[in-house]
Amino acid sequence: MLSKKTKYAIKALVILGKNTDKPPMQISKIAEQERIPKKFLEQILLDMRNAGFLYSKKGAGGGYALNKDPKDIYLVAIMRITDGPVAMLPCASLNFYHKCDECHSEVTCGIRDVFIDVRDATLKILSETSIADVIARETTLINN
Repeated sequence: MLSKKTKYAIKALVILGKNTDKPPMQISKIAEQERIPKKFLEQILLDMRNAGFLYSKKGAGGGYALNKDPKDIYLVAIMRITDGPVAMLPCASLNFYHKCDECHSEVTCGIRDVFIDVRDATLKILSETSIADVIARETTLINN
């Protein structure tokens, strides 16, 4: 299941992606529009800034804005920053691999084999879907 942290990160990046031609947005405005707890959003935006997706400006007219084009920010990167591994099992993870304690043999484990397929399908979608794609989908849904 998608964590609230990841969902809120995506929502914040989407709203910032929709406002690329405007001044930086204040955290309080993003929090209010997207119904995200402000303190939680502050930490999420800091993580996104540290990852290079955002820049922040202090003072009057300050706030957050995208540091990259929305088409260059992929959901897989957001998920890894906010939640870590995409795989549902540690033994099926590419970047966060860890052997399962109860496993006798990874080579013959049917559960692991199925969840490697799940991981691969999930990675394909998340690696090909950008914030710009999410914005485009929202626009299509609104107009239909």
